[in-house]
Parts: sequence; C-alpha cells; structure tokens
Amino acid sequence: MSMQYATIEGVDKPVSRLVLGTMIVSDQDQERSFALLDAAFEMGGNTLDTAHGYGGGHSERGIGQWMAARGNRDQTVIVTKGCHHNADRERVTPFDLSSDLHDSLARLQTDYVDVYLLHRDDPSLPVGPIVEALNEHRRAGRIRVFGGSNWTQTRIQEANDYAAAHGLQPFTASSPNFGLAEQVLDPWGPGCVTLSGPQNVESRAWYEANQMPVFAYSSLARGFFSGRITPDNFERSKSALDRACLTAYCHDVNFERLGRTIALAEEKGVTVPQIALAYILHSPLNVFPLVGAANRDEYAQNVAALDLSLTANERAWLNLERESV
Repeated sequence: MSMQYATIEGVDKPVSRLVLGTMIVSDQDQERSFALLDAAFEMGGNTLDTAHGYGGGHSERGIGQWMAARGNRDQTVIVTKGCHHNADRERVTPFDLSSDLHDSLARLQTDYVDVYLLHRDDPSLPVGPIVEALNEHRRAGRIRVFGGSNWTQTRIQEANDYAAAHGLQPFTASSPNFGLAEQVLDPWGPGCVTLSGPQNVESRAWYEANQMPVFAYSSLARGFFSGRITPDNFERSKSALDRACLTAYCHDVNFERLGRTIALAEEKGVTVPQIALAYILHSPLNVFPLVGAANRDEYAQNVAALDLSLTANERAWLNLERESV
C-alpha cells in the first residue's frame, strides 16, 4: 500500500493522487484534527482540500495551526476555494476574490496557496475581470495555479480563450463532482457541476482530451459508497446520510450501481469504497479524488484502493454500461 503522485504544472511539489477533504478539520477540535492530518501525511497524503466557507473558516484555521506546529508548509499542497455565493448575492467578483483569498492566507498562516479554485461561477458575468484578478494574485505570489469548482467546461474554455487572447495564465485545474454515482439532483441547489452519468459524456471527453487536473468532489457520493449503506438497509440507515447525499445520489439508478459495487467488492475481497475509488482512479481523466476520512483507519483503507485494478469491462459494468462483466 503506497501513495501515488502526479505533477501539476506550476505546483513545485508532487501532488498526492488522493486528496484529503478537510470539512471535519477544525481548530476547535485540534487534537482529533491533528491526529487525522498526521495520519494522512504519514501515509503520503500531502495534499489537502479546504475552502473559505468550510466550518465558517475553522477548517482553514485548523490546517494552518497544524502546518505551523509541524513545520511542514513546504511539503504540503493546499487546495482552497473562495467566491462562494451567500444568501444575499452572487460573489464571483474581483472584490470577493481578494477578500476571501486574504482571509484564507491569514487562517492558513501562509503567504501563498498552491491551487486556488473559484468555489462557484456566475455565468451572467463576463469572465475577463475575474481572470485578470486571478492573474494579479498569481503575479503577486499569493496563488501558484488556479481554476474553478462548479464551473462548466464551456465557461472554463471561455476563461482560457480570454487568457490566451490577453497573454494571461489560464485555468489549469478544475473541481467538479465526479464518481461512480450519478448526481441526479443538485446537492446544494442550482449551479453544481458534475461529470458523472450518461448525460455528461461530452464534458468527460473535454477533460480526457486536455488532461486538465480534476479534483473530484464527493467522489464517494457523500457516504453513499461508504459500505454502510445497501439497497436493502437504506430505509433503516438513511439517517446516517446528510441532506446533500439524500438529494443528489439516493436514487434507483445509483442503488443499481451500489448493488453491483457490493457484488464486485465481495468477489475481490475488498471494500465498497475501495471499488468506488478504483472506478475513479482507472478513469481516462487526470483525476484526483477528494476523499473524506474520520480517522487513520478510514484513510488507510482509501489509500489501499490505489493498489486495486479494475478492467475496462468491470468499470463499464459498474456504471451500468454492460449487463455482465
């Protein structure tokens, strides 16, 4: 069992193929948070995903305190996000970008972010001003590379066409949803972007062609592929799932995928989440699954998925593209 790494142009460190999602990390629960981050780091997980909005800032503060205590900022790849909308207005503006980024830098106790992502898009606005603002922060050294989360490939291409026309740095990373489960409904309301499901063949083809790094959020469908849920026990167990999972993923088409995942896991003697992760890792996309873990054992189980092989026929069967393996 060993971590795998890839390189992202503009990031001067190897990027672990599994990225630890840190929504549960918090400066208000430092002992548990430090234990999780230590465990991931010891197993080679040097890349952390967070956001300005996670825990009202407590996720970034927890990571910042951990890096300061361990003295490992130079070895850690930080992916954070800003410009999420709020209840009052859309917030994908140069002003909000600058405000959120400076907040994140202060909380993380660092002077730069390795990968900075716009958490949401506002397609009603032209891309030019936000591309210009991102480049300004990159030139100032606050951002190494940048991209979008929940940006369609059409808008990313629009941003990159603008960058090319003006001699600017383009988007070089993206963070949509991607995994075995189909995102049937938006988990958090309109504007969520997914690459999963038969309706997104064109989107996946775009990412396959250009090999832009994909930081795939909700890669295990927010616990749907945790191994604790089965098609038979769902009604008794659904209280363990959050609203986003119930809204987006708990649909018949995904229960069929789950049943097949359980069967293949039993056949191979591995776990359900390991099969679901292997499905993603054997995609032709340049994908970095974002995985949550509550403790050392859960993270170790995720890392073990890197050693698991799936054939193209097995992947197609899991994704309901074949009737048999």
